[in-house]
Amino acid sequence: MKHELPKLAYSYDALEPYMDKETMELHHGKHHQAYTNKMNAILEKYPELTEIPEELMAKLDSLSMDEKDKKDFINHGGGYINHKLFFNILGPQKEVDEKLLEEIKENFGSVEEMKKQMSDAAATHFGSGWAWLVRNKDNKLEVYPTSNQDSPLLKGDTPIICIDVWEHAYYLKYQNRRPEYIENLWNIIKLV
Repeated sequence: MKHELPKLAYSYDALEPYMDKETMELHHGKHHQAYTNKMNAILEKYPELTEIPEELMAKLDSLSMDEKDKKDFINHGGGYINHKLFFNILGPQKEVDEKLLEEIKENFGSVEEMKKQMSDAAATHFGSGWAWLVRNKDNKLEVYPTSNQDSPLLKGDTPIICIDVWEHAYYLKYQNRRPEYIENLWNIIKLV
């Protein structure tokens, strides 16, 4: 099954001034497309794997892939999955999830505390990776970072919100100012 680059629900310039058009063109149109293509190349070897990439990632250990392809699927399939969520939770207008807000308040004390924990996880993560708000295996909300394109699905957790801290996500506009990028990102994360 060939997967396509997910279409955005907004134009490349819709997230300005927080995210510039050039970064979006590069990030979505080039990087996310490359992850999509490389993931498809791996999956073409295994036509019996017909589930969506998120389901495959969640049960990766039990798949009949060789170890190199599993590692490549973590990298490229993770890149596809992580970016798919990232671009889906962004938007020019808030679409606040009231149920999620209540759950965040119950788990973290306030939405601001959850944002602080996620922002800290993103800002202090060394190198490329992600910061996540997930629903863990115990059905509780949790914040943590992952490296490279590792997915919370590998741990049995369900990703809800993510912050991409690969340099390609922000370098054109923010250069080395990762904390400023993270702070501004909250203006276009539409769920909270």
